[in-house]
Amino acid sequence: MNNTTTNADSALVVTRGLSKSFANNKVLDGIDLTVNKGRIVGLIGPNGAGKTTVLKCLLGLSTYQGHISILGMNPLRQRQQVLQDVCFIADTAILPQWLKVSQALIYLQGVHPRFNREKAERLLEKTSIPLDKKVSQLSKGMITQLHLALVMAIDAKLLVLDEPTLGLDILYRKEFYATLLNDYFDQDKTIIVTTHQVEEIEGILTDLLFIKDGKLILDTEMEALEQQFFEVKLRPEQLEQARKLAPISEQAVLGGAAFIYEKRPGDTDLEQRLAQLGNTTTPSITDLFVAKMQQR
Repeated sequence: MNNTTTNADSALVVTRGLSKSFANNKVLDGIDLTVNKGRIVGLIGPNGAGKTTVLKCLLGLSTYQGHISILGMNPLRQRQQVLQDVCFIADTAILPQWLKVSQALIYLQGVHPRFNREKAERLLEKTSIPLDKKVSQLSKGMITQLHLALVMAIDAKLLVLDEPTLGLDILYRKEFYATLLNDYFDQDKTIIVTTHQVEEIEGILTDLLFIKDGKLILDTEMEALEQQFFEVKLRPEQLEQARKLAPISEQAVLGGAAFIYEKRPGDTDLEQRLAQLGNTTTPSITDLFVAKMQQR
């Protein structure tokens, strides 16, 4: 991320001044981003914030203004080379309905030089997906499992996931992320994921991005959150004193209110002032997301 020292060996994704407009509507507005290898990055934002547009630009699926480097390559001019090391799972299944599972394995073995059919078969053995069934005969959860097994069997350096568990029940969602961590991710691979189920990926992320109206409003490592954001729950008689410390969020709770504060440059004694009010904790990603989206 931007607050991490990077070098040519570790930076997989670099954008500078990334912008995109449709007619007179600017959907991306000067995004600067650095993603290193061995990271799991959550790109979080409301509908229409620009999440999918960022991913399409990174993958060379959309034109843009500014600079993008993926593994040192330009995704528009060198898209074929980029896709040798980048895999993508979209929010909607794109596998042909007439295709059998066994045929998908044969096809990928023939067209992708880094596809490992044996690994794909081992991953599918952990599911209830029959090899002789067509995609049209599979449930939405099974199609997502199939797509994930095919992608994870490709030796790619970057995996891009756009709302990968959209519409799945909680069991499939938990299984999806468990498989991702146990059978795919390592320190040489990087994952970028967008999702609306913020609370489900909180425990696996190394880096966090919030996007609002086409701009990044938060770019941080998960380890830095506890030094940057603070939550304190207070009784009614303490509320006015808490408001004087300029919280970014105030939420009513039983018996009082919960305040979220952001430490800004030069604000050296925020923790001490908050400690005089009560015990501070690190806010959850969900609460922090709501606070930052509502912040003026």
